Amino acid sequence: MTPAPNPYTDPTVRRALLDREARLRQLPSIDRDLVRLGEMPDLNRWLEQIRATGGCAEPVYLTGHTTTLDAGTGEVLRHYSTATEPGGRLAVRCRNRRATRCPSCSREYSGDTFHLVRSGLIGGKGVPETVRTHPRLFVTLTAPSFGPVHRAGDCHRARRRCEHGGRHGCGRTHPDTDPLIGQPLCADCYDYPGHVLWNAMAPALWKAFRDNLYHHVATRTGHGRTAVRKLIRVSTAKVAEYQKRGAVHFHAVVRLDGPTGPTSPPPPWATADLLMETVRSAVAAVALSRPESAAYGDGRLSFGTQLDAHPLSGGDGAHLTDDAVAAYVAKYTSKSAETAGAVDRRIESLAEIRALHVTPHIRALIATAWRLGELPELEHLRLRTWAHMLGYRGHCLTKTHAYSTTYGQLRADRAEHARTLAGAPVLYTDWDTDTTTESAWRFAGTGYTPAEALIAAGIAEDLATNREMAREGARRSDASREAS
Repeated sequence: MTPAPNPYTDPTVRRALLDREARLRQLPSIDRDLVRLGEMPDLNRWLEQIRATGGCAEPVYLTGHTTTLDAGTGEVLRHYSTATEPGGRLAVRCRNRRATRCPSCSREYSGDTFHLVRSGLIGGKGVPETVRTHPRLFVTLTAPSFGPVHRAGDCHRARRRCEHGGRHGCGRTHPDTDPLIGQPLCADCYDYPGHVLWNAMAPALWKAFRDNLYHHVATRTGHGRTAVRKLIRVSTAKVAEYQKRGAVHFHAVVRLDGPTGPTSPPPPWATADLLMETVRSAVAAVALSRPESAAYGDGRLSFGTQLDAHPLSGGDGAHLTDDAVAAYVAKYTSKSAETAGAVDRRIESLAEIRALHVTPHIRALIATAWRLGELPELEHLRLRTWAHMLGYRGHCLTKTHAYSTTYGQLRADRAEHARTLAGAPVLYTDWDTDTTTESAWRFAGTGYTPAEALIAAGIAEDLATNREMAREGARRSDASREAS
């Protein structure tokens, strides 16, 4: 058999390789990367990894291994290592909730949020169905005014001038898509420090509201403040949303349970009417002192006067259904300050603030947070770290422990479902007990090369199209059954 030519000594092969490299150098960088990707010997396995992440836009790569051993004999029952994976690493989801950062992971996060909120309304996922009978409200808490802004519909028609010479009125009718909505009528009159500090203190305001609920229930029912906490439990789940003006407001489900949570009914006197009355009075009573500083003076922080509270009856004729509430809350977990025109990444310098492509109002809010962040008395608020969030430092969604299930449990259930579809539980039935697991994992990078990003985006788009086709097929099937 004639041996294969050595590319380092055979002039013909060497010339061919050099010609190929020269042609590759003439291609655009993404085309060269596509050629490199297409020549990967384990390309199919890499594609499987990316499909498994749903086409994640910024996957996290891990290296390591997991070994399952028989606890008694030490026999290796199962072993997995990334040594045989493409590049010696495994791609996993980034789990970023923001749709602007990763549409695939944000969709999964919103789906988990839907089931988390829904189970606290109708039961399931470990929550008894009897929670349907507990008093429940869907509440919206807003921020106060920091100065007049343009608003959708008929804008302010006041014609008086402010001390800066501007008019406190516009007189125009703004459509919902008008970029002027949320912008101050007079930037000099607008309380930018108050706005940023309100956002920063919003989590504390929410906690004060929840504490007030117990206190006001105690007052209205004649129970002591300590005793009432042994009779009822206020279970909540809230999501933060940014208004056009850049102020945070909260959408929340508020539920009255018995002393042990959703598994126990509330006392007979804990009615939906009582909950409605105490929510309104508890919100009105919230008043916290602003952090003291000579730079902007003192003041009080409270919720705005606009309060929406709707009872959730759960009936078929209900104006606001449980599924609609869960979907509404879930929708906002994929959004953040970018809905108000801000950015979804942290700010590193004042020069970066000047270069942002944002409205003057949003730039002023970010700059105010940056400026206040250098004050020693506000150091604990870490306003520079959260300047891109316009000062808001809280989580997007929070819930009380007893409200419903957890994100971790939902992810574990989804993983178990995937193993069931793959037949893994049947395969490993005998390994569920008397085993030990040894694991060692290390972070190995994030993201894609240009060609990898292009292919991953195509995978994500294909998966989205398949989901839409499946939904359309289900709708047609339902329509056919109803027609027949």
